[in-house]
Amino acid sequence: MDSPARDKPTLVFDGDCSFCRLWIERWRELTGDRIHYAPYQQAAGDFPQIPREDFKRSVQLIQPDGKVTSAAHAVFQSLALAPGFGWMLWVYQHVPGAAPAAELSYRYVARNRNPLYKLTRLFWGRHFERPSFALGSWLFMRLLGVAYFFAFLSLATQILGLIGSNGILPATDFLRMVEARVGAERYWFFPTLAWLNSGDAALRAMCLGGTIGSVLLILDIVPLPVSAVLWVLYLSVVTVGQDFLAFQWDSLLLEAGFLGILMAPWHLWLRAPAKPSPPRFVRWLLWFLLFRLMFSSGMVKLASGDPAWRNLTALDYHYYTQPLPTVFAWYAHLAPAWFQHASVVLMFFIELFVPFLILAPRLWRFAGAGLLILLQLLIALTGNYAFFNLLTVALCLLLFDDAFLAGIFPRWLAGRVRVPAFPVRRFSFRRWITAPFATVVLLAGMLQIADLLGVQWLPSSAFQMLSNLQPLRISNGYGLFAVMTTTRSEIFIQGSDDAKTWVDYEFKYKPGDLRRAPRWVQPFQPRLDWQMWFAALGNYQSSPWFSRLMLRLLQGSPQVLALLERNPFPHAPPKYVRAVVYDYQFTTWDEHRPQGDWWTRRLLGDYFPVVALK
Repeated sequence: MDSPARDKPTLVFDGDCSFCRLWIERWRELTGDRIHYAPYQQAAGDFPQIPREDFKRSVQLIQPDGKVTSAAHAVFQSLALAPGFGWMLWVYQHVPGAAPAAELSYRYVARNRNPLYKLTRLFWGRHFERPSFALGSWLFMRLLGVAYFFAFLSLATQILGLIGSNGILPATDFLRMVEARVGAERYWFFPTLAWLNSGDAALRAMCLGGTIGSVLLILDIVPLPVSAVLWVLYLSVVTVGQDFLAFQWDSLLLEAGFLGILMAPWHLWLRAPAKPSPPRFVRWLLWFLLFRLMFSSGMVKLASGDPAWRNLTALDYHYYTQPLPTVFAWYAHLAPAWFQHASVVLMFFIELFVPFLILAPRLWRFAGAGLLILLQLLIALTGNYAFFNLLTVALCLLLFDDAFLAGIFPRWLAGRVRVPAFPVRRFSFRRWITAPFATVVLLAGMLQIADLLGVQWLPSSAFQMLSNLQPLRISNGYGLFAVMTTTRSEIFIQGSDDAKTWVDYEFKYKPGDLRRAPRWVQPFQPRLDWQMWFAALGNYQSSPWFSRLMLRLLQGSPQVLALLERNPFPHAPPKYVRAVVYDYQFTTWDEHRPQGDWWTRRLLGDYFPVVALK
C-alpha cells in the first residue's frame, strides 16, 4: 500500500473488494508513482471529512489541496495522469451527456462488483495486469527469419532454372520487355535490384544474401537493418519471378516482412539489454493482417458461389485435387462423408468468426489463437503450402501475452526478453518515423477489406492509391481455393527421338508414379511442380511459360533439367517433345492393398502437340 501523502493525489478504494483490487492494480501500472493508492480500511482516518459510507460506495480521489471527487469522475481524473488517457477526462467534462452516462455506468458496476469480478476472471483469467507482448514479438521475428530462410534457400536451388539466363522465363528478357513498354515508371511499378544486374550471378547473390540475412535474423543479430535488407531482396526476386513467385505466401511474407521492419528493435544481438514490448500500433497492424488473412479466406469461398462450398462437399474433393497433397491427405480423403462435411463447417467457423476474437478479452483471444493454429496445423498435415502455415502460426503467436508465454519459454530466455515494466516515452524519434508507414499500411488494409465486401461508396481515388501501392506488396488480398476443383488433371511431358517411342520426364514432387506416396516437402516449395498444377487447370495457351519449358527441354538446358527428378535423355536432348494429360484420383483401401498404389489414373488426351527444333 502506498502511504497517503499531501504532495500527490490519493485514490482511496475498498480493499475488501476483489473487483476493486483488480482494477486498482491495473491503474497503478498506468499511472505509476503519480498517484497514491490506499484502501479505505486503512486510510479513512486520514480523511475524516469523507463519510465512511462514501468510501464503501465508490472510489474517492483526494487532491493535495483537499478537493475530493468520487465515482466515475475520480476514475477519469486519475487516468488523466496516465500518458495517453487524458482524452477520457476531456470527454467526461465536455461532451454533453457523457458525465451522466459515465456515472450511471459506474453505479451499475458498483452494485454488481461480485458477478463482474467472476466475469472478469472468465474473460481475462488470473492475469489482469496491463499486458506486454515482448516474448511473442521476439518469437514472431525469429519465425519470420525462418520463413525467409526457407523461401530464399529453396529458391536458390531453383532460380536459375526458373528465371536464369537459360531458364524458363529469363529475368533479363522480362526486364527488357518492361523497359520497352513502361519507360521511366518501371522503377516504381517493378521495384527490384535486378535493374542493376539481372544475370545469373546476381540472382544467386540475392538468394545467398537472403539466406545469410535470414540466419542473422533468426539469431537476433542486428534485426532492424537485416529485416530491411531481407524485405528488399525478397521484393526484388518476387518482382522478376513472374509466374513462379506469384503465390499468396510470397505476398504474405513481404507484407509481414515489411511490418517486421517496423517492429524490429535497435540492438546488435541477443545479449543486449532486455527488450520492451513493440509499438502497439505495429502489433495491431499485424493483428489486422492476421484478421484479413483468415477472414478473407472464408469470405472468398462464400462470395464465389461455388456449390462445393455451399453444399459442404468441398473436402470430398480437396485432399486429392490440391496441388501437392501429403500422404496424410490420402488417409483424410478416406474419412466418411459426414466427417468431411463437418470439417467444412468447422473451417468456415474458424475462418469467418474466430478472427473477431483477435480483439476479444484475453482468454477468448487465446482460444481464438489456438483454433487458428489448429487449422494451420491440419492444413500443413495434409498439404504442402511452403511457408504459408509457418507464417500464419507466427502471426497467431502475437496474440499471446508475456504472462502466458513465460510459462512456455525457457526461463533464461524469458528473463532476457521480457520487460514487466512499462517505461513512458513521451517522445520517440523512431515512432515518428514509422507512424506514416504504419498509417499507409492500415489504410491499404482497410481498403482491401472494403473491396472484399464490395463496398461501393468509397471514392475511386482510394482504390487507385491501393493499386499504386501494389508493386510494394505491403497490402495484399488473400483467399485460397475460392472455387474448389473437383477433378485432378496431371500433365506428363514426354520426349522421343523418333516420334514413335515416348518416354516420360519425371518431376520430383507432383503425382506421377502410381506407387509413389505423396511427399511432404514443406516449407520447401518446388515452384515448377506447383505451376504444373495451375497449367493443368486450362490449356497450354493460357500458361505461356509452358511452351518455354518445352523449348528448354529440346535445348537440353541443364538448369531446367535440374528442376526435374529424372532426365530420360542424359546424353543428348530429345528431338521431339509433347505433353499428355491424365485424370488422377486417390485409390481406395481395396485398390491400395494389392499393389501399394496411391493413385489411379486414366488418359484424357493430348495437352501439348508434338514439336521439334527447326
